[in-house]
Amino acid sequence: MTLAMSWDEWAKHDAVGLAERVRKGELKPSELAAQAAAGIAKTNPALDAVVEVFDDVVADPLKDGMNPDGVFGGVPYLMKDLGPTLKGRLQEFGSQIMQGNRPAQDSFLTGKIRNAGLNIIGRSTTPEFGVCSSAENKFYVTRNPWNVDYSSCGSSAGSTAMVGAGVLPIAHATDGGGSIRIPAGVCGTIGLKVSRGVYSLAPALSDLSGLVSIQGCTTRTVRDTAAFVDNCRGGAPGEFMPFWSPADSYSELIKRDPGKLRIALSHEWGDYKATPQFVAELERVGKMLEVLGHHVEWAVPEVDFRAAFAAQTTCYISNFAQVIAGHLARLGLDKPTPGLLEPINVKIWEEGVNTSYTERAAMQAVFNTTSRAFGNFFERYDIILTPITAKPTPKIGTTEYLSMSDNPSVHDWFANLWKFFAYTPLANLSGIPGISLPLASQDHGLPLGIQAQARQANDGLLLQLAAQIERAIDGKWNDGKVPATHVTH
Repeated sequence: MTLAMSWDEWAKHDAVGLAERVRKGELKPSELAAQAAAGIAKTNPALDAVVEVFDDVVADPLKDGMNPDGVFGGVPYLMKDLGPTLKGRLQEFGSQIMQGNRPAQDSFLTGKIRNAGLNIIGRSTTPEFGVCSSAENKFYVTRNPWNVDYSSCGSSAGSTAMVGAGVLPIAHATDGGGSIRIPAGVCGTIGLKVSRGVYSLAPALSDLSGLVSIQGCTTRTVRDTAAFVDNCRGGAPGEFMPFWSPADSYSELIKRDPGKLRIALSHEWGDYKATPQFVAELERVGKMLEVLGHHVEWAVPEVDFRAAFAAQTTCYISNFAQVIAGHLARLGLDKPTPGLLEPINVKIWEEGVNTSYTERAAMQAVFNTTSRAFGNFFERYDIILTPITAKPTPKIGTTEYLSMSDNPSVHDWFANLWKFFAYTPLANLSGIPGISLPLASQDHGLPLGIQAQARQANDGLLLQLAAQIERAIDGKWNDGKVPATHVTH
């Protein structure tokens, strides 16, 4: 098969750039889809990041209703195998219990994604129900493109590995506690978790009932992320809560530098501290931001971190338990049968299925005090900067972080997870935005994302800062390096 362009040329384009070439008549959406499918075929044997390619929309990008006049007109896109549904397509959540599941309708956000011009050509990998830190299960083991001995982390594992490997410029991701930002941080991509009230979870859920989980994308350029938010945001009819929009589109906003920002560097969050090497990388990035004209100092939000993480744990256990209970009911089961769910997810169901209103009310009270504490902090600072994780990325097969773990205590399992993912979950709890930027590296050679968080609805400021940095480094995220597994190799 003859491809539309060389892999070197392909990897230099972001999604907006590819769409511009389609609009000029230089490329066809079918050529882009064929090239992306060839990229998957080239890299997926090493990365195990794609569950299925939809050959029919590779052949005919208009088949499922993609809008060729959208901002991304014709750009290929992978959908994480949980979250928005695709009518008639398999959606299996990385779980035995979901095998053969074909949703009867598109989600509202699916329609937005297609209307933006993205051609959904396949499904990317995720841990079972997106619960744990790495997509390692009986169906696939997703590896990091920088070093296949290491995890790509999760839960947006496959999408991020494929974007990191240059196969696609943009792909779908979701974030319930860091699941966009963490894999972006360790695979060298850009990952934005937006504030509450941006992307719809309709028709099955709302931000109010979902509470912590946010939709989104992973990309290699700030302008792709900005364009995705601009074109996919907005509530469906009957939302429980208001959806907001900024005065200016982010695509316009990012063309201007932010003013002088008050930036806090932070890593000692209660019981959790980053490794000395991560702290040194954070400090180095802080000095770079000082050169860009910002005020930078060390500070810690006055948050009861133990209470906040305990509340977050209650939220996860009770939320996931209800999701599992719904699927058990769909199959006519009153409890999981052997082999239907991974061990930690069985424990989550057992522990959480009968969570009381009293327990949820106590959880909500801590959500409130935590959100107020971050709100007060952002009266003094515009941005808080942390490493994306507190510990180095684990190797494939590190079962203590997997839902295949034999840990007898689900609470202890989550407590261990928080030691690793210390800096991302509270943004979900509080509804504030956070972005991982590929600005640092780990001792073992993998990227280390540096996370910026801001007050609720200040998503645009995060993108402005990211764009300012991107211009300062001449677009060379990851110091201009590409991973060992990459379409150009």
